Amino acid sequence: MYRGREGQWAFYLHRIAGLGILVFLMLHVANISSAMWGPEVSNALMKFYHQPVFQVGLLVLIAGVLYHGFNGLRIILMDFTSFGVRYQKELWYAAWVLFVVFYLPFLVKIGGGILGGGHGD
Repeated sequence: MYRGREGQWAFYLHRIAGLGILVFLMLHVANISSAMWGPEVSNALMKFYHQPVFQVGLLVLIAGVLYHGFNGLRIILMDFTSFGVRYQKELWYAAWVLFVVFYLPFLVKIGGGILGGGHGD
């Protein structure tokens, strides 16, 4: 299942996506708590976060959440069904198909906004 094949890639990507989501959550809590210093600070931070680099970060975050979620469903199927381990490679590719189908609209909307100068607004 592992040894450099699909299972190992799924393991690494699942951990990386989880860590990325954790970093986002820490930034999100810090941003929300900036309201303690008044609307000027909070609004300035929100304006700062609308720069193109953070819009690219948003695309990375969405990718991480989608992959982590679909791969998590694959892991559930592997843990709680009799066929999950037998078809873990096919389930991983199915998770990628679902990822692409659900990620493309975000990529078009936000990526198009970044390239078009609208920053996804």
